[in-house]
Order: sequence, then structure tokens, then C-alpha cells
Amino acid sequence: MTIAVFPGSFDPLTNGHLDLIQRASRMFDHLIVAVGQNTSKRGVFTASERVAFIEAGTQALANVSVQVEAGLTVDFMRSVNATVLVRGLRNSTDFEFEQGIAGMNRSLDDQIDTVCLMAAPKYQFVSSSLLKEVAQFGGDLTQLVPPAVAQGLRDRLERDK
Repeated sequence: MTIAVFPGSFDPLTNGHLDLIQRASRMFDHLIVAVGQNTSKRGVFTASERVAFIEAGTQALANVSVQVEAGLTVDFMRSVNATVLVRGLRNSTDFEFEQGIAGMNRSLDDQIDTVCLMAAPKYQFVSSSLLKEVAQFGGDLTQLVPPAVAQGLRDRLERDK
């Protein structure tokens, strides 16, 4: 059985993330979406809120589970017996960034392979910082994030004003 891990902060969860999760779930026996904290950014949602959004968006995918991770992804992968790391690529900048991370992960554990999936063209421009800015100014996010996430972003940003 091949267990794969798709790690990220998912702050916020986007339809692009969900597309990658759905596609990866068809490739592996089990996919664990690992919710981590990006230490270089201030988060909008708590880890438990992000887990709830992902669980709601993946409830029809029987081979997908969601867990919170802290620390090194390779350590998390060892703890769940995963051998494949799934990453999404939007552009060449993402590729260069992910190439370095894949190399580091491979040096930490040579049993881990990284599989990169290209983002669907309709989501290649989506980033968390752009979404937060659009939400802050009342823009329509309905094509880019699940409805609950769009509402959560509006509520959170309104509360934090």
C-alpha cells in the first residue's frame, strides 16, 4: 500500500488545493493531507479550522485523511509510513523552490520520493496572499475557494479590522 502525504499550510484552503487532493487521491492508496504552520507567515485560520475545511471538502474521498503536523515533514512521513510527498506547482518559481525542498528531504530520508503535480490552469495564479487581499477589499472569491472558506475569510478579516 502506497501512502502519500500532501503537506501545506492551507491557509486558506483553495479550490486549487482541492483539485490537487482529488487528483493525488486517484494515484495513491492513501493520501494524508498534512496541515502545518508556515512559520514565515501570520495565519488567518487555526489549525483546527483548516482541518475542518479540508475534511468538509474531501468527505467524498474515502482514501483521504487530514492530520496536523509539526516539525519536519520527513519525520511526520516516517510516523505514518508514507513514502511519497505530493506537491503542487503553479509556475517555474514554485518548481525551483520545490526542487530545493525535494533535495533536502531526500538527503534527510532517501526512501522519500517527491511527486509534483501541475496546478490546473484556472488555478495557477492563486496564492494565499492574493486571496487575502481580495477578501480584505470585498472581492468575489467564489470561483477560487470553497463557500465556507470565502465566508470564513470575510468574517475573520472583518473581525480583525
